[in-house]
Amino acid sequence: MHMKSAVLTIPLIIALSLFVFLSGCTQAGTGAAAVTPQATPFVVSGTTAAGSLTSNGTLVAFVKEAVSFAKTNGKNAAIAEFDKTNGSFVRGELYIYAYDVNGTTIAHPFNPEKIGVNRLNETDAHGNYFIHDLRDAAMNGSGFVVFYYINPAHNRTVEKKLGYVENVDNDWWLGSGIYEGPA
Repeated sequence: MHMKSAVLTIPLIIALSLFVFLSGCTQAGTGAAAVTPQATPFVVSGTTAAGSLTSNGTLVAFVKEAVSFAKTNGKNAAIAEFDKTNGSFVRGELYIYAYDVNGTTIAHPFNPEKIGVNRLNETDAHGNYFIHDLRDAAMNGSGFVVFYYINPAHNRTVEKKLGYVENVDNDWWLGSGIYEGPA
C-alpha cells in the first residue's frame, strides 16, 4: 500500500508546485522597493491600506503639511517638533521622520537612537534598501515606497508599511507611512 501512496503523492506534489508557480505566488528575489501607487494592491487614492485606519490621501496631506511647516518655521524648529513623541506631527499611526540627502536620520520621534546615524545602506526585514528607496523617491520630488519596518504601536513587531516621502529642499526630506499589518 505504501508504494501506491507514493505513486499518487509525487504527481500531486508536482501538480501543486506547478500551480503555485504559474499562479504568481512565488517571489522573484528582492528588487527595489520603490513603487507607484497604482502598482501596489492596497494603494488606491482615498482608500485605506488593509489593517490601516488612515487613507493614502490623509498620509500625503500629513507629509505635505509637515513640509509646509518646515519651510515656514525653518529646519531647526521643524526637526525639534518632529522629534517629539507627543508633538503635533504624531497623530494616531502617523508620525514624521526626517533624513538628509545622504541617508542620515535627522528626526524620528520613536527611534531617537537613530538620529545622527547614516542608514542609507540599511535593509528592511525583507532585505530591501528602504532608506535608499525612500531617499530616491524624495529626490524625485515625492513618492511611495513599500517596505517592512517595526511598528511602535504594535509592540515593535515588523509590519508591511507604505511610506510616502517628499523633498523639503536639496538638503533633506520628510516621510511618514501607513502600516498594513504583520509582515
